[in-house]
Amino acid sequence: MTGAVRVAKPGASPRWAAAVIDVVVVVAFVAIGRASHHHAESVRGFLGTFWPFAAGLVAGWVVLACLSAGRLDGPPWAPETLRAGVAITVVTVAVGMVLRVIAGQGTAVPFVAVSLGFIGAFVLAGRGFLAAVARRRLAPHG
Repeated sequence: MTGAVRVAKPGASPRWAAAVIDVVVVVAFVAIGRASHHHAESVRGFLGTFWPFAAGLVAGWVVLACLSAGRLDGPPWAPETLRAGVAITVVTVAVGMVLRVIAGQGTAVPFVAVSLGFIGAFVLAGRGFLAAVARRRLAPHG
């Protein structure tokens, strides 16, 4: 059928995909960081490093939900967008670092920079991937 448009399956949600990508990014960030510092052998240690960033990620999603609440003209802060990816990155790292300070963990400037760089790059790459998939699904095919 020429000119047909592919559409997403009714149950498919780019928001769920974005959430999964975000969790995978934070898990990978912590796992790679701990392994590079030879601290990968402890589940307790992993969880100790993971929880502040996981809480930050949840806070980022809550912030997006609040920004989008009550909008009648569409969600400009839809979690699967690049704009939302930037906000999620900033909130995740900011809250994660504050919680690390409260917990007595390190927050050296290079660690903050690496956190922003890694989480930001991969959260935004994930959003770019979701956008490419959406464009492909909506593109006419022959």
